[in-house]
Amino acid sequence: MRIRKFLLTENEIPDKWYNIMADMPNKPLPPLNPATKEPIGPDALAPLFPMALIMQEVSTEKWIEIPDEVREIYTLWRPTPLYRAHGLEKALGTPARIYYKYEGVSPSGSHKPNTAVPQAYYNAKEGVKKIATETGAGQWGSALSFACSHFNMECEVYMVRVSYDGKPYRKVMMNTWGANVYASPSNRTAAGRKILAEHPDSPGSLGIAISEAVEVAASDPNAKYALGSVLNHVLLHQTIIGQEALKQMEKAGEMPDIVIAPFGGGSNFAGLSFPFLRLNFEEGKKIRCIASEPASCPKLTRGVFRYDFGDTIGMTPLLPMYTLGHNFIPAPIHAGGLRYHGAGVIVSQLLKDKLIEAVSHTNPEVFKAGIIFARAEGIIPAPEATHGIATVIREAQKCKEEGVSKTILFNLCGHGHFDMKAYQDYFEGKIKEHELTDAEIRESLKELTTPEIA
Repeated sequence: MRIRKFLLTENEIPDKWYNIMADMPNKPLPPLNPATKEPIGPDALAPLFPMALIMQEVSTEKWIEIPDEVREIYTLWRPTPLYRAHGLEKALGTPARIYYKYEGVSPSGSHKPNTAVPQAYYNAKEGVKKIATETGAGQWGSALSFACSHFNMECEVYMVRVSYDGKPYRKVMMNTWGANVYASPSNRTAAGRKILAEHPDSPGSLGIAISEAVEVAASDPNAKYALGSVLNHVLLHQTIIGQEALKQMEKAGEMPDIVIAPFGGGSNFAGLSFPFLRLNFEEGKKIRCIASEPASCPKLTRGVFRYDFGDTIGMTPLLPMYTLGHNFIPAPIHAGGLRYHGAGVIVSQLLKDKLIEAVSHTNPEVFKAGIIFARAEGIIPAPEATHGIATVIREAQKCKEEGVSKTILFNLCGHGHFDMKAYQDYFEGKIKEHELTDAEIRESLKELTTPEIA
């Protein structure tokens, strides 16, 4: 019988996170004060984040120890399984060998608790009583709600309205873990009221929801803010995925030629790929790492590399990143949770240095890929995960056309059990092909005054 599943024991859960900053040939540019355009220091972030996370944000140490209490909670679902996708290989008729790391076994059904738990832990250690955050499709809000419940902390979530209306059971999950969830833009904040005054029917965006959550945290001395992607410490926490996958690939007697993961802000892609990029840096390997994003929000493939705000209103520092502009409002179509206007600064620098690759896919293409995978492997993937699957299929077909056998590893970042309305829409022909036009991108960028970074 062919071996399909590769497992680790609880004792093999990594005890350190990998910080790719230590190995990058070109470190990311610093965040800037929007008023002075001068680099900001750790103290400028103190109103929003606990100092332990701020120190991780700016750290260049290669390995950062995972607290025992965090590893203890990780054992609820970690280590996660790695599978050989024999069924998908057969369905595609490809000579490629395909593996996937399955993060859908976590309590909230995605990779997001890998950072939600340590973020809640460090906040609790510093006496924080409440965390405010945003969520797009709901995976991050669900994960942080779960994490806060472990540390008896209040959790306030601003959920992008189009997802709030379309994914009611994500909201119920958050409520079950004790969180308060509000559709964004809301009347609860000055940022939300400003947007509603200008656009009463706004479908919302992650940038708007971030503005609301940041405002709540900054105005409450007992509260802090948490972000589910983009920032350095978030990407750091997710590297537990790739470290486990590396051990499991060794058990399988393989090393991937290609590593693929979906891309929204960076945590999904970084979590799997960064530990394999380490081998490129340390050992001179040539592992291709590909970020897969939606054509409806193509910041890596069609955005500009500029300093930009992380939120819509302009409450955050300026970050050097590939962006579509902080005023970007995604079309109210189903693109999973991968609809943030910018990319994390680490991933942006890696792409600028041509150390990673990026591709995009349309909505019909990714849902078709998700259905092929579900019928071949049995797991219904989250819409975010289908973007990575579409890239896997593309690369596997290239192997077939060229008559070469390559090993492909991808991150199946979550299941789609709370996203069945999207699959229903696909079967009913409601998922339409949508790509941003050049004119739409120019319009989104026109209020961005910072020059393009050379």
